Amino acid sequence: MNWQQRHAVITGGSSGIGKATALRLASRGANITIVARDPARLAAAKAEIEAVRSTPTTTVLTIAADASVRSQAEQAMQTAIHQLGAPDLLVTSAGIAHPGYFRELPIEIFEQTMAINYFGSLYCIKAALPAMEQRQQGHLVLISSGAGLIGIYGYTPYSPSKFALRGLAEALRGELKVAGIGVSIVYPPDTDTPQLVAENRTKPPETKQITATAETWSADAVAQTIITGVEKRSFTITPGQEMTVLARLHSLIAPGLNWYFDRLVQKVRQAEHH
Repeated sequence: MNWQQRHAVITGGSSGIGKATALRLASRGANITIVARDPARLAAAKAEIEAVRSTPTTTVLTIAADASVRSQAEQAMQTAIHQLGAPDLLVTSAGIAHPGYFRELPIEIFEQTMAINYFGSLYCIKAALPAMEQRQQGHLVLISSGAGLIGIYGYTPYSPSKFALRGLAEALRGELKVAGIGVSIVYPPDTDTPQLVAENRTKPPETKQITATAETWSADAVAQTIITGVEKRSFTITPGQEMTVLARLHSLIAPGLNWYFDRLVQKVRQAEHH
């Protein structure tokens, strides 16, 4: 696919998978809009993206906005469209994870996680879609997680928000197909990003045990898989073998996985009591 002069809008674009996707697309000639909350991190990301762009005419626009605040999300999409035209690609990568024990986590963490991960994606899609529908082209990429396929111990705020994105993508797919717009849902495995570092600070030992065996991917490798998936117009994008199996068979293998996870939890509990 030719990305020259295409417009990619990426939320959460100042770090992690969002930034890695922006770097890959800029190196192929796409114009980039990155949206994130922190102006300093946006400026640093912009410099990185400009350093890899394929032509000096490739534009990199930064917009400081909190996607979980509806007015800011809408304004960000309007600004992006006004400056660089309707998005050919919209990637909603802004997200947070705050693992912990359900009974100990304040309700605000649940509200905040849903606000950023789910509503942050929804607001941006809703605001950008009319411009895409007018041209009857474009592609939406929603970033879910392996924890959006199967609920994981310690992720009670996070899993439901990523399940919600899956439901949104599945319901939107058919509706947008007739309008000429593609939809993809991505289930990244654990990815080496600032978010993972933050997660590890509050992750219960049981959760650490469950996620310990999973391979950690680089943000760049996930970004590459996303771009390949978009080029193939794949609905489900699963980086790696584990996620591919989980995405296809999660309902069938859930009882076995739950049994295995329960044993790991038991092990951690027993070790703590000795």
